[in-house]
Amino acid sequence: MDRPGWVADEVDITVPNAARIYDFALGGFHNFEVDRQFFEAAEQAWPNLRLVAHANRAYLRRVVQWLTDAGIRQFLDVGSGIPTLGNVHEVAQRTAPDARVVYVDVDPVAVSHGQSILADNPNACAIRADLRRPEEILGHPDVASVIDLTQPVAVLLIAVLHFVPDDDRPAEIIASYRDAIASGSYLAISHGVTDPAPSDEQERVRDLYRRTPTPISTRTPEEIAAMLDGFDLVEPGIVPVTEWHPEPGSDEEPQRDIVAAVGRRP
Repeated sequence: MDRPGWVADEVDITVPNAARIYDFALGGFHNFEVDRQFFEAAEQAWPNLRLVAHANRAYLRRVVQWLTDAGIRQFLDVGSGIPTLGNVHEVAQRTAPDARVVYVDVDPVAVSHGQSILADNPNACAIRADLRRPEEILGHPDVASVIDLTQPVAVLLIAVLHFVPDDDRPAEIIASYRDAIASGSYLAISHGVTDPAPSDEQERVRDLYRRTPTPISTRTPEEIAAMLDGFDLVEPGIVPVTEWHPEPGSDEEPQRDIVAAVGRRP
């Protein structure tokens, strides 16, 4: 397999990667043959998969706009993935040019591309860090240079928590972010939801992801609600991503395999 010139030596281009798979699903170009082959196999197993990816991305744009309209001017996008159309800083700074954004991802391709597109943006940056280590993220000097944690901030954990296994204690990870942010801050998430009777299609996709470094851990709405302890849920609560403040007149096909929720820190 040929290595593109823009890829760092540390990147293993023989193993599929969740950020690059998602990039391909959204029509991006920062992915490799192994990622494309993985997604095509997953889509054969579950033909709805691309629609789910696009529905999740549309939710991200809506929730950032909602948060900006609510007065939030600082965003910490953790597990942000590879930047594509409709990034957090583009949505937020369109309404509030002074909005400040930090992107965090563990994937070097995602971080490198983010740093490239943000080179001329003084109010945004991208860092490489693991979402499971909130103390490293919150204490990072680049984060401190952009975000003031004594003021309200929106922490975004969009379609990443289902890549955190129970053994890594996702509820405790979220609690660490919650305890570090100011009153009036928000947490926005989306999360793959466990079907009480999962279809054969869903099981085949989960089996595929078990062969990657980031297997999927879907959870019930009750388990997801428990992870949001200490936050006041914003209406309409925990709902499918397509049902969280949809655009007026939207004809987006309902997607019930991934849910959304926003909580406010009192």
